[in-house]
Amino acid sequence: MALLSVEDALSRVLAGVEPLSAENVLLAVAHGRILAADHAALRTQPPADVSAMDGYAVRASDVAEAPVSLRLVGEVAAGRPFDRPIGAGEAARIFTGGVVPDGADTVVIQEITEREQDKVVVRKATRAGKNVRRAGLDFKTGDILLRRQHRLSARDLALVAGMNHATVSVYRRPKVALFATGDELVPPGTTPGPGQIVFSNGFALMALARAEGADVIDLGIVPDRLDETITAVQRARALSADILVTTGGASVGEYDLVQRAFAAEGMNLSFWKVALRPGRPLMHGLLPPMHVLGLPGNPVSAYVCGLLFLVPLLRRLAGRSDILIPTESVVLARDLPANDERADYMRARLLTDASGRRAADPLELQDSSMMAALSAADCLVIRAPYAPAAKAGEACLILKLDP
Repeated sequence: MALLSVEDALSRVLAGVEPLSAENVLLAVAHGRILAADHAALRTQPPADVSAMDGYAVRASDVAEAPVSLRLVGEVAAGRPFDRPIGAGEAARIFTGGVVPDGADTVVIQEITEREQDKVVVRKATRAGKNVRRAGLDFKTGDILLRRQHRLSARDLALVAGMNHATVSVYRRPKVALFATGDELVPPGTTPGPGQIVFSNGFALMALARAEGADVIDLGIVPDRLDETITAVQRARALSADILVTTGGASVGEYDLVQRAFAAEGMNLSFWKVALRPGRPLMHGLLPPMHVLGLPGNPVSAYVCGLLFLVPLLRRLAGRSDILIPTESVVLARDLPANDERADYMRARLLTDASGRRAADPLELQDSSMMAALSAADCLVIRAPYAPAAKAGEACLILKLDP
């Protein structure tokens, strides 16, 4: 199978993918979820004219000139409306949030008044409507304030609650199952034997998935045996995973059993080679309804493929409209040689150059096994296939690693 471009590979990964089913969830657990329907206000806010300040509810005609003395006829607190209209020459003590009584149309702030027993003296003229929040100032019943595919922020939750929704309709969280293959892998915290390495890829990939709102199932490390690899695939299907992610074993070596295991389960293979550095041996297929991503075993390759392919797939399943991590334009901090036939995603640090511009400085070593370099990087410099040599100061595209 020929090498696919990154763009064509992503197109195949996303082909025909629709958001998952909708569910209603309580506001307390809705942060970060994606709305599956438009949401309209169930009430008007504020529901009546209310005071924006502590002061006195009056008729504007009575305070057009000052000073003026008004008869104090009562008090209005939030949640306790006044029981009669305000007449000419009258005032009612009112607190922030209190409903402006009938007859009154203005609130005089207490700082420009003086209390004299059953009277209040207004020392400064106040215009009509001052310090009054009109009914519906924020929104009205029936106003659609949040649209389908919107991702709920902390601020949105306050709005939804104010709209009087106790629950919201959101798309179901994608469920991701993940396992790694390889007799050489051992868990962190153990002592590797001869030829063994500590498993690391899965922790970064699971964190990526959780950051996108996915539920993650860790199926652990699977030895290089076809029967156990098939069993791990079957477990993912039995657990109703929406996506199965594997790391390692997707190449063509004698012990690369992942493809054979998927074939045994009847997977429809989409591709398994991409014109990408790092990440050439990337596999994609379908075990309907489960999506399958077979990522390379090298840590950097697995992480970059997770950013480029797993994250957009998760976002599409979750119902988001902004499925791609956005790129940004900066300048290069150093010269780069011409590129070959594969798109290159180079680990780089962001800095400010001598001209005050944001610049990306590709790390000296770009080996796909180097976890320390990946951790130290701020971004990936994206170089197109066959890109010509580039000089420091020329524009380049980057993808931030932690936007």
